[in-house]
Amino acid sequence: MSTQKGATVIVVGGGVSGLSAAWWLARSGVDVLVLDKGIVGWEASGRNGGGASHFQSPLFAEEQRLWPMMDEMLGYSTEYQRGKLVLATTEGQLKHYRYMAETFCENGSPAHEIDLQEIRERVPMSGDNILGGVHLTIAGQANPQRTVQAYAWALQDLGGRIQQHTPVLRLVHEGGKVTGVETKDGILGCDSVVVAAGPQSAILLAGVGIDLPIASARAEMIVTEPAPMMAIGAVDGNGLYGRQTKRGNLAYGGGPHEWLDVGPMGPSVRPGSPLVRNLTKRLLGLFSKAGNLRVIRSWAGVIENTPDGRPVIDRIDNVTMITMSSVGFGLSPASGHAVRDLVMDGKCSFADLELLKLSRFDGLSPNWRAEKGWLSHAEPV
Repeated sequence: MSTQKGATVIVVGGGVSGLSAAWWLARSGVDVLVLDKGIVGWEASGRNGGGASHFQSPLFAEEQRLWPMMDEMLGYSTEYQRGKLVLATTEGQLKHYRYMAETFCENGSPAHEIDLQEIRERVPMSGDNILGGVHLTIAGQANPQRTVQAYAWALQDLGGRIQQHTPVLRLVHEGGKVTGVETKDGILGCDSVVVAAGPQSAILLAGVGIDLPIASARAEMIVTEPAPMMAIGAVDGNGLYGRQTKRGNLAYGGGPHEWLDVGPMGPSVRPGSPLVRNLTKRLLGLFSKAGNLRVIRSWAGVIENTPDGRPVIDRIDNVTMITMSSVGFGLSPASGHAVRDLVMDGKCSFADLELLKLSRFDGLSPNWRAEKGWLSHAEPV
């Protein structure tokens, strides 16, 4: 099969992580091409709560530095808003949220506990079951769909290219490195490749001898009809994450995950999961005075999870891999920057990525999914 001209760097996967990485590379003048099996942002990147507050990540400082500047840097709106409230309905949750606020402060990010009077003023839909909460003044949230669009448009403005409905069948490996990717239309050559293909990343990397341990799951979101606008649009708690949209809708999700077996082309259908009723019940627990709101739709996207729940951002030869283990959206400005640094400089310029290296899974049991109970109880989709 003949090799056609592709790009200096081919990014496999048009989710928020792949698009951000491609945009950062294009900002540095790199000829970059993004290939996606479907439509950009169609999986979890466009179907999440929009949160940006990953305080336990080595990318946290860069995440918080960049988000307030992203609209200007991209040239398009992400609808980013700063500030988040996290409300507790149990003593255990309150203890955890206090720890979260303390960790924010230790990282130099303002956060403080809020009393019940302030909660009632800021979140009128909350009820007497709320025991307390914290205000994360630097963390925020954005619109996932708008953000995916912004990355894609900004990338194209810089000369980057996107090919949708172009599944990558395999990475072409010759002479100890990846020289291209095979699609249904032939082989596209490249000098290096970024694999940001979500649940399909492990399948593609296995073809070049790289073992990336991930398990796929369905992430569900529910959306209500519009509610009165709150003072702060990002209110998490009761095991949920989400936001209030500019129209007033409440868009919320949160585990537990419904584990899946996903093939090379991903899921063929995206039915609602059994978790919708569970999400609705917990949302009513968070906003007990919003019981009159109807759930008008639900979204489901497929996410990938590593055994320890942390992302993998690493480079082996001329292959850079990024899998964000369910936290890709909020960290995308920083993770894309990190990938750009790995591809061009071989090292991240702003954070120590040692904790995110693939080698931490050396010696992992081949049966790790079964040992953790992360198995599908349905037919593969």
